[in-house]
Amino acid sequence: MVAALPSTDEVWGWLREIADPELTVLSIVDLGIVRDVRAEAEEITITITPTYSACPAMEMIAGEIRSSLKAHGVEKLQLETKLSPAWTTDWLSGDAQERLREYGIAPPQPFIPANGIQPATRQAQTIACPHCGSEATVLVS
Repeated sequence: MVAALPSTDEVWGWLREIADPELTVLSIVDLGIVRDVRAEAEEITITITPTYSACPAMEMIAGEIRSSLKAHGVEKLQLETKLSPAWTTDWLSGDAQERLREYGIAPPQPFIPANGIQPATRQAQTIACPHCGSEATVLVS
């Protein structure tokens, strides 16, 4: 007898419990690394995108995903790595941005299209200090 697959909502919930190895205040879902969860036939397929193409943490993240799903009884798991479109900080959830701010990191600002075309760099914006809220800041990275 084949065990019933969990719902995709259940799987998303389990994935929300996996912390990013570098920014442990965020989950891999908060960061937008997890792109898709599908339940097909007898298998769960999870699509992930690294924050950059050579991200050394992806092997660890994939291992955490496998361990979590196995602990929840999922026997057949397919992990797909998708590099295009490339990950962007625009994929951070609103909750993730707030947690970054609370952690002391100014969350990245979204791209603002110029003349309907996305610029190659982010436009100059006032970014508040995550510690004191001051807007007397300078973007250095």
